[in-house]
Amino acid sequence: MSNAFVPSQILTPTPGSPAAQGWRMPAEWEPHTATWLTWPRPEGISFPDAFEPIPAMWALMAKELSVGEEVHINVFSPEHEPDIRTALEAAGIVIGKRVHLHPFPAHEPWCRDHGPIFVKRPGKDKESPSQLAVVDWDYNAWGGKYPPHDLDDAVPQHVARLLGLPLFSPGIIMEGGSIEPNGAGTLLTTEACLLNPNRNPSLNKAQIEQFLCDYLGIRKVLWLGDGIVGDDTDGHIDDLTRFVDESTVVTVVEEDPQDENYQLLQENLRRLRTMTTADGTPLRVIELPMPARIERDGQRLPASYANFYIGNEVVLLPVYRDAKNDAKATEILAGLFPGRRIAAVDGTDLIWGLGSFHCVTQQQPAP
Repeated sequence: MSNAFVPSQILTPTPGSPAAQGWRMPAEWEPHTATWLTWPRPEGISFPDAFEPIPAMWALMAKELSVGEEVHINVFSPEHEPDIRTALEAAGIVIGKRVHLHPFPAHEPWCRDHGPIFVKRPGKDKESPSQLAVVDWDYNAWGGKYPPHDLDDAVPQHVARLLGLPLFSPGIIMEGGSIEPNGAGTLLTTEACLLNPNRNPSLNKAQIEQFLCDYLGIRKVLWLGDGIVGDDTDGHIDDLTRFVDESTVVTVVEEDPQDENYQLLQENLRRLRTMTTADGTPLRVIELPMPARIERDGQRLPASYANFYIGNEVVLLPVYRDAKNDAKATEILAGLFPGRRIAAVDGTDLIWGLGSFHCVTQQQPAP
């Protein structure tokens, strides 16, 4: 791929496409009905030799989020359900009240990437409620790295059927962690991921942009470069840069010039400072620190404070036993989300799976 940075163009939806019919992907901070999770399996490959603390992490997420919204959990099989119920009940959760279990199997727990992407459009008139639909992108486990992934790929179809929602199937590979919309027509992504030949080798940048326009209501795509070291997704945006309102982003920056992440994050920062939203507003760019380097079994892990999740009443922020930077990241996000509580939760065990809270959650917008 070329290293030349080309400013993004304004996109127009294809006639008859979902976007042309008024559908758009809301921003994460817009009101939710629910958050979807996929419960991890001890037989899965995501947490090798370190699964024991993981169920309690999912129970904690469900407890924190269920204060402000429903939580729906995909369950692999009836055999797994008793252990899931035990973990949830140990966290004080009453199953069936605000936390619900569904027999929708997936091999691995990364619901951001295999789960349903919800889009929304206004009702036919002021008295009619908004409508929801599900976009069912194809899923190939980050370029075919971790087969099998057939069950994971089917999760959006199960959810759409359960909720009685229309289902749009673009027919191309796309993961939820690779896209970051502002809810008003602008979307951030990376060249490293979306232009990787292990996703959609027959599509060029303009064609991918048109899919994002047609199915998510995006009018302008903002392209960053590379992802952080250790990220096996080939550069998901949710480890790098996140919208916190329609024209404000937080982006991670490494302060050590000798660190492998320094130059690539500086390049992303340089690009962000030249960018505008679809309506022409310059981005307001706020820097987040990177946590101290985390390694396990000789492998650098992709720890990032950008991988937070915005619930209705709480922001789940991963922290990493780095007192200085944990506190700084918490303070920055608290200032950006004054109406929400910042739950700074130790994500060190979770990052061994090469992801964090944003990677395992998927929001269902309120109609």
